[in-house]
Amino acid sequence: MPRTKGDHEARRRDVSEAVWRVLATHGFGGLTMRAVAAELGATTGLLTHYFPAKRDLVAYALDLLATRSAARPRRAAGAGIAAVRAALLDILPLTEEAVASNRIWVSSWDVALADPELSAAHGRRYGQSRDKLRDLMAAAQDRGELSAGSPADLAAGAQSFVLGLVVQALFNPDQFPPERQTELLDGYLAALGSQP
Repeated sequence: MPRTKGDHEARRRDVSEAVWRVLATHGFGGLTMRAVAAELGATTGLLTHYFPAKRDLVAYALDLLATRSAARPRRAAGAGIAAVRAALLDILPLTEEAVASNRIWVSSWDVALADPELSAAHGRRYGQSRDKLRDLMAAAQDRGELSAGSPADLAAGAQSFVLGLVVQALFNPDQFPPERQTELLDGYLAALGSQP
């Protein structure tokens, strides 16, 4: 009996879920064809229909990570500094799900840095995030809630701050629990608002 398009799409969803479970458990360091096949209960031969080489699997996993991150629910926020704060809180590992997602993101850095094409794609993702933050910063400046200066520089600084805080929280969760992360972010934003 020939396979239908629905069968193929269902299998692709199954493969995606298996890739995600391997990432959640082992990060990118443990992402292998064998690990995904075992998680799927299939052979590595089946996976070669989807990913002819390991690099294809890694590229797919990076795209899957970006897609899932983009689809995560976001905090509702008004305009100005409240929107900036909400966007930055959405990055931090404040929930169990956000911890898992951030662990996968951080584990992806090594893999992406080792491959110029993957590195460029990751760079574009972070650039898009900075662009969104830049627009939020500009809106907060228009409302008089942030000091003058380049919104692009403010966005780059804020992204750097929260990514550093992500790393601290992942490695030292007892020293950087959610409430401490939030306090640090609020202090950072308050300092931006009070600069001359």
